[in-house]
Amino acid sequence: MLKQFVLRTKERDEMIEVTSDVQQYVTELNMKEGMVVVYCPHTTAGITINENADPDVKKDMIRRFDEVYPWNHSLDLHMEGNTAAHMKASTVGASQHIIVTNGQLLLGTWQGVYFCEFDGPRRRTYYVKAIVESVN
Repeated sequence: MLKQFVLRTKERDEMIEVTSDVQQYVTELNMKEGMVVVYCPHTTAGITINENADPDVKKDMIRRFDEVYPWNHSLDLHMEGNTAAHMKASTVGASQHIIVTNGQLLLGTWQGVYFCEFDGPRRRTYYVKAIVESVN
């Protein structure tokens, strides 16, 4: 069971919480136990799990990524000029696995699932693959 999600990012660097979309898909499937994989098929975006209580965490993360991977670096060779976006996406990763139990995503109290844009604004896709537990 695979579902494609489409979103439009508004900023060059942006973290968009998608937890409710993933949970809604689990609910639609009437999935009780198993796992979901949230996957991003883009080389300049990624998926992460992080704090969803304080919006400053997203701002701090983006600022720190910019410090580590500055957008303009005199030694970058990539002709598109977006080496920083590739570095940020590689650091965050392309996917996250989340356990589903009792029909709910097993996330910590302050955790949320984020689509991380590093080369926007763009039309982006991400996928959620449900792996349902089967017990005999």
